[in-house]
Amino acid sequence: MTTAPDRISVYAAGSLRVALPALAAAFTAATGVAVETRHGPAGLLRERIEAGDRPDLFLSADLGHPARLAAAGLAEPAVLFARNAMVAMAHRRAGISGSAELLDRMLDPTIRLGTSTPLKDPSGDYAWAIFRRADRLRPGAFATLDAKALKLVGGTEPPPNAPTPPYSPIAQALAEGEADIFLGYATGLRLLAAEHANLTVIDLPAELMVGPEYGLALLAGAAPDAARFALFLLSLDGQALLREAGFTPVALPA
Repeated sequence: MTTAPDRISVYAAGSLRVALPALAAAFTAATGVAVETRHGPAGLLRERIEAGDRPDLFLSADLGHPARLAAAGLAEPAVLFARNAMVAMAHRRAGISGSAELLDRMLDPTIRLGTSTPLKDPSGDYAWAIFRRADRLRPGAFATLDAKALKLVGGTEPPPNAPTPPYSPIAQALAEGEADIFLGYATGLRLLAAEHANLTVIDLPAELMVGPEYGLALLAGAAPDAARFALFLLSLDGQALLREAGFTPVALPA
């Protein structure tokens, strides 16, 4: 009779949904410890933990949510483990040929701009940070972008059987004209663009670039194996797998 492997529970940002299975599989193969995951907007996962959920490890798309748990005594201090990039996804009808004209098109009153939901999802917070940077270049731009931005995703957790990656609502909104441009993570939107001929990823101009920085935190009372998995994420093997998934590693030799 075989013994079931030890298990750890991980709450992870939705943008890690593609990368995490490979990381978990490599860790399990090396240690025999299974990794159970729950994905969703990091702010909503943080709220679950504050309300009493007790995973062993929290992987957030920002440092703020795990830091808040640490300040409340619910987790150890947050540790940076990866970086992503914010990009724009544009439908062909938006008529954008490159980064230089992106801000003009975002401010155009005829262009519909989609984002994730700030406070609930770090992707939305990063989008509003982009709006603030835009305001330095074009006074009044923040008010315009804040007023027109459509919070299309990130306000609720995806259902357990959501597709991987869970970007179909974004593709649908762009296809149906609900939005012409969407601001989000490069790791997910580049996958989406590869599947849809009418969608293009546009890098942000340098003056609009912000974050994203991903933080991990061990929860109070976490199983010891959760610390092993956290160290694995920061190991050469873990960082290489994150890079393969499109993230920028923080702990690999230059």
